[in-house]
Amino acid sequence: MRSEELDSKAQSLYEHLAELRKRLINCAYILVIATGICYGFSEKIFNFVRAPIAPYLPGGGLIYTGPLDKFIAHLKLAFVCGILVSCPFWLYQVWKFIAPGLYAKERRYTLGFILSGTGLFLLGALFSYYIALPMAFQFLMTYGGDIDKPMISIDQYMGFFTQMCLMFGVAFELPLVIVVLGMLGIVSQAFLKKNRRYAIMTIAVIAAIITPPDLLSMVMMLAPMWLLFEISVIIVGVFENKRDLAQRINERE
Repeated sequence: MRSEELDSKAQSLYEHLAELRKRLINCAYILVIATGICYGFSEKIFNFVRAPIAPYLPGGGLIYTGPLDKFIAHLKLAFVCGILVSCPFWLYQVWKFIAPGLYAKERRYTLGFILSGTGLFLLGALFSYYIALPMAFQFLMTYGGDIDKPMISIDQYMGFFTQMCLMFGVAFELPLVIVVLGMLGIVSQAFLKKNRRYAIMTIAVIAAIITPPDLLSMVMMLAPMWLLFEISVIIVGVFENKRDLAQRINERE
């Protein structure tokens, strides 16, 4: 009997790993295709990406010191844009991987998961572009007076820009992650409320790490993440109430 249980667990683990491998491969294909499409528009995208720092640069342009620097920068930019553009598709792969652990009624939220995940990721990237980056450059590029003139390389700027956009995009997925954990039964509304202070402390640490080294940028990141956390607590409670109601109805029947 024990041998059969071990074989069953091993088979279950193998199936999960095989499914994970399948979903990761699908995500890789999706990203490659999206990156190729975005590369065709890389020049226009690059002009858009350069806009936040352009007012602080002599002549409005970045510099590069190697013959491949600009080409590699366009490839990196195409990859980041590919992640953004293909967000609904790789989120669908994530959902298909976690869906077997949900109740049948909860699997109906596929569209909601994809739309909310895409919206939150794009919201984080847009927040970074229109709010966090301008604030960061206003502080960093004017610090210490205007005698020294900045000469920012394409490689340095692209690394900073993509890191900020991706980190903000991922950080704004916080409520979606919490809600999915609640649907899986890993966390509850009571647990989230009880550990709210630790959650806020963790959010503050994350905001301090991913934002530029000034208090205002940290607060601007902390505020929306805190709000998103509180919203996720409410949503987890809604799903718990629906699940409890469904269980009571099933028991009566």
